[in-house]
Amino acid sequence: MKNLEGMLQPGALKDKTIVITGGGTGLGKSMTKYFMQLGANCVITSRKLDVLEKTAKELEAETGGKCLAVACDVRLYHEVEAMVAKANETFGSVDALVNNAAGNFISPTERLSAGAFKAIIGIVLEGSINCTLALGKQWIAKKETNKAVLSIVTTYAWTGSAYVVPSATAKAGVLALTRSLAVEWAQYGIRMNAIAPGPFPTKGAWDRLVPGDFKERFDLIKRVPLRRAGEHQELANLAAYLVSDYSAYINGDVVTIDGGEWLQGAGEFSMFGDVTSDEWDIVEKMVRGAKSE
Repeated sequence: MKNLEGMLQPGALKDKTIVITGGGTGLGKSMTKYFMQLGANCVITSRKLDVLEKTAKELEAETGGKCLAVACDVRLYHEVEAMVAKANETFGSVDALVNNAAGNFISPTERLSAGAFKAIIGIVLEGSINCTLALGKQWIAKKETNKAVLSIVTTYAWTGSAYVVPSATAKAGVLALTRSLAVEWAQYGIRMNAIAPGPFPTKGAWDRLVPGDFKERFDLIKRVPLRRAGEHQELANLAAYLVSDYSAYINGDVVTIDGGEWLQGAGEFSMFGDVTSDEWDIVEKMVRGAKSE
């Protein structure tokens, strides 16, 4: 199947350095692998250095490319600045940023603490702002052009969605950041775009969003007109295109890749309205267990 193959020609990202937040696992890892296959140097970052180092070693062996693992809490601006400095020290400069770090879980909003909101908004919105600002300031000050920022949002960034309100709030902010800076920073040669994925199963995130037997009871694939989940290579292909020079005239856009899901019904988790209070108690225990693994 062509959708499982790389889309761009070999060397399409040669001599580019790309920072991928949350690049050690899941979709971040898949995007990083393809960027490296296309010749890019990659910098992957998250809070777990052991996971990052394992991924970097694995991807370097598979692709023959270079991958730098840097521990960084994107919620803390000084750590982001240190991560960017390390990337510059290692590769000379950074050409693109992929804001991929995220956090999410399913819950009725009235059950959430202020801290739960703060945790998700800190990683998703503040983290994207911190990384975008740190690199954007550097690019502008040094008059470096032909730069790209790509943020991974979600289709409910523009519709909202029940039961994932912290995520919906944060992702909407990232989308506003993308569209606003696309206009403001275009004069500096910086492009801003976003991708809104539908269901692309990854173990950690999927277990928090559709825990236990909810996977069968609320089969998200049934909400997709194409009746399948997305393949990681499909998203990696799109991401590689949007950070490459082939997309030089695309700016301020959000590209949906969801098999038509959001058109079938806004609010990805609205079907959880049928869950009883007792069932939510069980879900909370399962989610907390998944988070601690």
